[in-house]
Amino acid sequence: MKKMKTIVASLLMVLATLGLDQWTKWAIERSISLNDSVEMIKHFFYLTYVQNTGAGFSMFAGAGMGFFALLTIVALAAILYMFFKTEDSRYQICLSLVFSGAIGNFIDRMTLGYVRDFFSFYIFGYPFPVFNVADICITIGIALILVSMFIDDKKEQERWKQES
Repeated sequence: MKKMKTIVASLLMVLATLGLDQWTKWAIERSISLNDSVEMIKHFFYLTYVQNTGAGFSMFAGAGMGFFALLTIVALAAILYMFFKTEDSRYQICLSLVFSGAIGNFIDRMTLGYVRDFFSFYIFGYPFPVFNVADICITIGIALILVSMFIDDKKEQERWKQES
């Protein structure tokens, strides 16, 4: 029963975050011209519509859609495998966020040939790479997995100390 609740919650999270990702990309594309910016917070935060033909932070730009399609399909399969392999609902929720982000950018790449990015920050006066909601999902999902692994490792170390 608990596993079914986690699956339903994960599916709802994927649908909600994927919907938010696709809606925000659509809204930005309709309201801001390509490579234009709208200043939100002076010298810090802008909405800037760019088309990213590469992976995260425009790495591997020009590598080709076949490369990204294969990479994404392998990653999605691995995420699904890990999702159903683990019994830990924390990890399943985290994996759902990563899955959602990967699907969101995959949809863009396969339908448009690029990913629509628009969040633009200047940190201490330096531009941070432009990103989108899907990228946020991937980053938060992976960060939470790492935090969970760290916590689990600390618990395991404490358990070993108590048994020794």
